[in-house]
Amino acid sequence: MKIPHGYDKGGGTKVCRLRKSLYGLKQASRNWYQKFKPALLELGFKQSFADHSLFTYKKGEVFVGALIYVDDVIIVGNDQQKIQDTKTHLDTKFSIKDLGPLKYFLGIEVARTKDGLVLSQRKYTLDILEDSGMLGCKPCSFPMEQNVKLEDDSEDIRVDANMYKWLVGRLLYLQATRPDLTYWVNVLSQFVSDPRQNHLDAAMRVLRYLKATPGQGILFPKNGGTKLVTYCDADWLGCPFTRRSRTGYLLLLGGAPISWKSKKQSVVSRSSAEAEYRAMATTTSEILWMRWLLKGLEAEQIGPTPLYCDNQAARHIANNPVFHERTKHVEMDCYFVKERVTSQERN
Repeated sequence: MKIPHGYDKGGGTKVCRLRKSLYGLKQASRNWYQKFKPALLELGFKQSFADHSLFTYKKGEVFVGALIYVDDVIIVGNDQQKIQDTKTHLDTKFSIKDLGPLKYFLGIEVARTKDGLVLSQRKYTLDILEDSGMLGCKPCSFPMEQNVKLEDDSEDIRVDANMYKWLVGRLLYLQATRPDLTYWVNVLSQFVSDPRQNHLDAAMRVLRYLKATPGQGILFPKNGGTKLVTYCDADWLGCPFTRRSRTGYLLLLGGAPISWKSKKQSVVSRSSAEAEYRAMATTTSEILWMRWLLKGLEAEQIGPTPLYCDNQAARHIANNPVFHERTKHVEMDCYFVKERVTSQERN
C-alpha cells in the first residue's frame, strides 16, 4: 500500500495505520481468524486441539460442528435450531451468505444418495483436461503401466518446467478425493525441478486415466459405522536413483477412506523389515492424531485400532522389539510402536 499522492510532503518516513486488514496481505488471514474465533466461542463452541480450524458445540444430545477455511464455513449437526442460531449470530457479525445444503466446497462436489455421501472433483478434473488440451484424448483404464520406474535421465529431452509444475500442482490437489492417484503423483512430483520427456509422458498417461474416470470419488456410507481400520505398506528401495523406500498408508472410517499418504522415507533402509517398520511408525502417528480428532467429533474409538501390515518381521518386532541386525537402526520407531501396542491406545 502506498501513501496517497500529495499527503507526504517530504521525508518519506510516514506510514498508514490500517483499521482493517486488506485482502491478500500475509497478515490478513491471521487477523480474520482472530476475529472469527471469538464469534464462535461466544455461542459455546470449543476449538479442537487436533485441528484448529474445527469448532464443536456439545450440550446434552445437541451436537454442532463448524469447519472454516478462510471465509468459507461448513456447519453440520443434529439440531436444526442450533444450526440456524449459529448462522444468525455469524450474520450479525460478518453479514454471511447462506448457500443452503452443502453441494460444492473448495472444488469438491458433494452428492447425496440413498447409500450416503459421495465426494468427487469432476468439474476440477474436466478443467485440468481442458486446460492441458487433453479433453479429447484416448482414455485408459489405469494410471501407469505395471513396474514402471521413472528415472532422472539427463540425456532425455528437456520439457517446459513451468507447464510440468502447473500440471503436477493441479494433480496434487486432485488427491483430496482420489487415493488411487496418490502414489503416482508422489513419483511425478520428484522431477519438477528438471522434467524430461519421459516424465511428461507419464503425466499425460495419468491424464488419460482421468479422462476415463472423471467422476470417481469417495463414498461415505450411511450405515458404515465409525470403526477405524488402517493399512500400511512400504516398497523397499522403491526409488531407483536414491534407493529410498516409500511409505504408504490408508485409514478407513466405516469402510470409507479418510486419510492416505504416499511419501519417500528420509533414509535408506538396510532391510525390508526396517522399511516396513518405518511405515508402521508413520501410520501409528496418523492413527493417534485421527483418534484425537474423532474424539472431539463425538466418534470416540472404543478399544485399539487395528493396523494391518503384510510384513511378518515388522509384526513380530511390534510385539517383541528384539534388536538384532535388521532393527538396530530403528530403535526409536521400535519403542514408539511397541508402546502403543502395549497400551492399546485406550482413551
